[in-house]
Amino acid sequence: MFRTSFNDAWQVREKVNPFAELAGATAPFTPVTVPHDAMLGRWRTAPEGEVTMEGAAGAYFPGGVFEYRKTFAVPQEWRGKRILVEFEGVYRGAMVYINGDYAGQRPYGYSQFRIDADRFLRFGEENEIRVEARAHRDARWYTGAGIYRDTWLLVGETLRIEPEGVTVTTPDVDAERAVVEVVTRVVNDSIEVRTVPVTTELRDPTGELAARDISRATVLPGEGATVRQRLYVVGPDRWSPESPALHTCHVALGDVDEETVTFGIRTLQLDPRHGLRINGERVKLRGACVHHDNGPLGAATYARAEERRIEILKDAGFNAVRMSHQPMSRAMLEACDRTGMLVVDEAFDVWTGGKSEFDYSLDFPEWWERDIEAMVAKDVNHPSVIMYSIGNEIPETGSRFGAAWGRRLAEKVRELDPTRYVTNAVNGMLAVMSELGALQQQALEQAASDGAGINTLMADAGDAMNAVSASELVTERTAESFAVLDVAGLNYAEARYALDRELFPNRILLGTETFPTRIDGNWQLVGQHPHVLGDFTWTGWDYLGEVGIGRPRYADSDTPGHNAPYPYLVAGCGDIDITGHRRPASYYREIVFGLRAEPYIAVRRPEYHGKRWAGSPWAWSDSLASWTWPGFEGAPVTVEVYSDADEVELLGNGNSFGRRPVGPGHRFRTEFEIVYVPGELVAVAYKNGTESGRTSLAWANGPLRLNAEADRETVRTGGGDLAYVTLTLTDTHGTVHTAADRRVTVEVSGPGELIALGSADPWTEVPFDVTERLTHEGRALAILRPTGAGKIHLTASAPDCEPVSVVVTAEGEKWPGESASWRGARPGQGKPA
Repeated sequence: MFRTSFNDAWQVREKVNPFAELAGATAPFTPVTVPHDAMLGRWRTAPEGEVTMEGAAGAYFPGGVFEYRKTFAVPQEWRGKRILVEFEGVYRGAMVYINGDYAGQRPYGYSQFRIDADRFLRFGEENEIRVEARAHRDARWYTGAGIYRDTWLLVGETLRIEPEGVTVTTPDVDAERAVVEVVTRVVNDSIEVRTVPVTTELRDPTGELAARDISRATVLPGEGATVRQRLYVVGPDRWSPESPALHTCHVALGDVDEETVTFGIRTLQLDPRHGLRINGERVKLRGACVHHDNGPLGAATYARAEERRIEILKDAGFNAVRMSHQPMSRAMLEACDRTGMLVVDEAFDVWTGGKSEFDYSLDFPEWWERDIEAMVAKDVNHPSVIMYSIGNEIPETGSRFGAAWGRRLAEKVRELDPTRYVTNAVNGMLAVMSELGALQQQALEQAASDGAGINTLMADAGDAMNAVSASELVTERTAESFAVLDVAGLNYAEARYALDRELFPNRILLGTETFPTRIDGNWQLVGQHPHVLGDFTWTGWDYLGEVGIGRPRYADSDTPGHNAPYPYLVAGCGDIDITGHRRPASYYREIVFGLRAEPYIAVRRPEYHGKRWAGSPWAWSDSLASWTWPGFEGAPVTVEVYSDADEVELLGNGNSFGRRPVGPGHRFRTEFEIVYVPGELVAVAYKNGTESGRTSLAWANGPLRLNAEADRETVRTGGGDLAYVTLTLTDTHGTVHTAADRRVTVEVSGPGELIALGSADPWTEVPFDVTERLTHEGRALAILRPTGAGKIHLTASAPDCEPVSVVVTAEGEKWPGESASWRGARPGQGKPA
């Protein structure tokens, strides 16, 4: 089918009750281009310092009901064709109307869906489509609201390839050749018997023809037909995380329709002795859990935003992402294919038992099957996807009926895609929540017999969760829920790694969610146990909502409780902040993974020196890679050094503070208690007495300078491309001044618009749709969207700094991922759909 973007010329407003509107209450429509997050533009609300679960979960953004509308012309010559409107995601409870008539709906906010539009259209006239979306106390994180992913208009003949109707698998691969099976689903809505040739061509990563096959298909009136072709690629380039070689498959249905999909040739193997093997090679998953929001963009899903996140995560040492806790966007899947990032795609956060007052559990019994089908149809041709997760921390997994639901979901996934594995991220403590009281009493009695008390037992929430998860009760109650899976997903339950090898020798495990502060011990366990596939930290990238679960906290100096009060904005537990800047935990993890030889220096904020730490297991130390602390000259300061070496030496302005042991036996870290003196701090790592790496921090000194740097000099005008401009305050040597924040003003001219200006400030009331904001620790981020071809000029200014400018050229060329997004012939190519 012809597939054209349907993103332009929308309007949005908060929905008004029609009876109230008759009485004079009106709300004007505002022009928007989708993807669009209607919630992000609302003012956050809460009394200063107040914490509520509803508010904290959604970053104190209010919910609401939002109404989108768009007019579009339908030419007379489209009469008799099939016309669909495709939504990649609408959050949530989407209701679609065309020319005032109900056309369809989708309760789940993360599933793609299509509306059969032709029966409602007026040919040769203008038509109106209207979409309602609502979000209100229905999730445990910031969801955003509205048409937050791409939309498409599909036009095709009565004889056509179904949307997402080409599936490519590689059931048999060796060094000599690959068997490629292409399944094409053809539908015939006409009243005639149609016989057409089906021509399939495979092209290698260089674009050269690798295989070709021609078949014939007879399709009866009102029916569909499945065309199955086996092709053979000689000497195939295999897709892997290190070498993500992508092939293309082009299917032509005579001269009436065509579709092109991207795929990878690779094999997957799984067993408890070797773990996961890709193309015969063992792979340990260095995983990051990620939410769907894009920080300053909210939930709006731009292709470049998704690609940038994956690129930064890959550069930081991750080789896998778990989309938490909903199906991944098409754009992110394509980015993972291109970069070699492995994917665990997750279906649901709830089944039949709700976690919020109005969440998807109200719709799950009726809609789960269609939503599983939508996820698998989206994922099936992506080589990056290795596993489907059917749920996250589902309390029902501890019951017989919950196990039956798990079996139902797992078998549905296998029916749709038998080439990948099925997991479920189980939290053992939640699975036995109703019996926690008795279990805690058992744990207390055991602790007493060991000479410990309640304070010792509960000193770390992670220890408590592990103790429960490793209990006999959890073992018994989750046995069937785990048995229906290919891979048992464990959330915060590394205590089961060794235990399950003895109890369930055929069980394969995956740390689907773990505390970032425990990566050193967890990664050692992953290396020791071949049946444990890897570790997924919570989280790789910081996110909006669940505010403050990873914030720095000190005894008697913060609001008690799990969440932070208003106006806290982010969770604070990501290795990478919401602007894409790597935090100290990210470099520590890279060292633990064995991917970084140089040591890393992080300095704890001197204003809290000597205070007792009270952070959660999700919270990293309150440290910063900075040696610029004005006002604290001569004050004591703690310096953390991370390294895999035997020992490290710390030097300040050339003076040694001595050597200290580090490396695996010391959790890859050590600390130096020194006095802050401006200048330079250097850490030197030694292995076997020989220097193995060094790093340094210098203080920012002298005149302040504002810098602007775009992530790329050239962007594309279409396909969801963006330009990211990093704004930093530095000295003349380029050292970031983390203690001299300024209010930065941004102006944009040319064929582009500023769609967000953000920072990683966790405690702010400033929205992202502004042209002026305070930097945070010397940094801010401007995001530009091209609106046409030409040169986009950004000028930034700040007090005490010279203005700076950057130019980004927008070209009307294809976005790198567009070939995978387009399915079917494009308008103007000479082949009707």
